[in-house]
Amino acid sequence: MTAPLLNRNCSRPVSSNQHGVHPQLEKVVRRHLAKPFQRPYPHYAISDFKAVEKTVEQHTGPLIFDSFCGVGESTLRIAEQHPDALVIGIDKSVFRLGKHEQGYQLPEQDNYRLLRADTDDFWRLAVDAGWQLEKHFLLYPNPWPKSSHFKRRVHGSPLFSSLLKLGGKLEVRSNWALYIEEFTLALSIAGQTATQQPYLPDTTITPFERKYQGSGQSLWRCVSTLD
Repeated sequence: MTAPLLNRNCSRPVSSNQHGVHPQLEKVVRRHLAKPFQRPYPHYAISDFKAVEKTVEQHTGPLIFDSFCGVGESTLRIAEQHPDALVIGIDKSVFRLGKHEQGYQLPEQDNYRLLRADTDDFWRLAVDAGWQLEKHFLLYPNPWPKSSHFKRRVHGSPLFSSLLKLGGKLEVRSNWALYIEEFTLALSIAGQTATQQPYLPDTTITPFERKYQGSGQSLWRCVSTLD
């Protein structure tokens, strides 16, 4: 039975019309692994990438991505926990990123950057540039709960192969158990070892995590060290 799923704009549980792992998961994952995503880069994507490329190249320590970072609270907290790393928070919403300076920014924490970018392009450009991550966080990405939207989920999209090539210790968190189950299975299909487990944070580091835990929802995570 599918675990309750939360709407991203409220804490009321909603239902998914998908019960169990999507039947097309293995077929879709194997197809995307076999055929690289070759969509041309739009000019703005290259510009977004160049905005941070020099900073990354000049950094001599570990590199961490916080993808779909929203308001960037998690990016800041991850940067605090990894003072030797450069942490890049990526989100395509100007509105969400704009909230960071208003409620989350700490001027004294200077080892992180927030970047407005689409991961469909940014991850591929990072792979092209030869970047290798120490860690990669995907904290509560949009689960696209409708069965018909499976290919919009990270593990169901052509982007999945780029995620693997970036390497590092990957941590995915969600309030939907089935999302984590699918992600773990997708990693296994790709030849990666992954573990899935319930997750009870000592300290919440995103607004969604805080809201979900506060409303009594179960949280889940998948962890894998990508070869």
